Amino acid sequence: MDDVVLEVRDLSTHFFTTEGVVRAVDGFSAQLHRRETLAIVGESGCGKTVTAYSILKLVPDPPGKIIGGRVLLEGKDLVKLGPEEICDVRGKDIAMIFQEPMTSLNPVFTVGYQVAEAILRHERMSGKEAWIRAIELFRLVGIPAPEKRVREYPHQLSGGMRQRVMIAVALACRPKVLIADEPTTALDVTIQAQVLDLIVRLKEEFGMGMILITHDLGVVAETAQQVIVMYAGKKIEEASVFQLFDEPLHPYTQSLLECVPRIDSFDSERPRHLRAIEGVVPSAADLPNGCAFAPRCRKAVDLCRKEGPELREVRPGHWVSCFVAQSNGGHE
Repeated sequence: MDDVVLEVRDLSTHFFTTEGVVRAVDGFSAQLHRRETLAIVGESGCGKTVTAYSILKLVPDPPGKIIGGRVLLEGKDLVKLGPEEICDVRGKDIAMIFQEPMTSLNPVFTVGYQVAEAILRHERMSGKEAWIRAIELFRLVGIPAPEKRVREYPHQLSGGMRQRVMIAVALACRPKVLIADEPTTALDVTIQAQVLDLIVRLKEEFGMGMILITHDLGVVAETAQQVIVMYAGKKIEEASVFQLFDEPLHPYTQSLLECVPRIDSFDSERPRHLRAIEGVVPSAADLPNGCAFAPRCRKAVDLCRKEGPELREVRPGHWVSCFVAQSNGGHE
């Protein structure tokens, strides 16, 4: 337990709109250890990014509000911190790589200035020292000719270079926790691999814990140690990456894995057909009775449509929120 750097307990974030209360995050809990990568996966709209924003207290209020739960960063509850206090924590103790760097970087300032600004916010050093640190960070994240690049603006850099700048900003003060929200979505495949390898290497080098938010299960298999599957704002399955890929228990997780192309899909003698998940994630303002996945689930029984299952440990270290999986003891 001593190496737990971040603990989230029963976190709930709701949005109060004209259409009703949107339960974007509903009772989310997790633990993150040093040097561990915890992946949070699920379809768009299942609550992954709102969970990350809630941890950092970046949810706009109004209409959003954290209505319950705790976020403990080495014992300090971030939920209770005021605006100034949380600003002291963001960037220094916990940092985030956002999904789209072009909307996160300020177009009117050089990228070097923006990295130096993050350093000056939290470290006691002169502007010249911060500028030298920014150049060192650019070199660390693999940006060529860093002395030149620090003087350029975001639009002058490629997508891969901009994402490396975002990594430099996030790592400027060597945080204890790094949250990466779909860090490679807008990049081509070869650059994706480079950026992921960079993030993982720096995570190990700095001894950080990392939360990786993604819908790419291939990325999860390669980088994560622990996986949480979310659906309609709730955690519905959690296991080690080996347990989850070897024998997923929740029908939703099984369906996600069936959507992933595999090399044997192209076997002409025994082709493996991809199976799409019918329907869409329900609106968090109008969830169905019982299990939120029941309307799309091919294994649902009557009980699934009446009651919402609790998250239970079916096997050592393998938790699932599903009546069918729980009744079978984790066996089909």
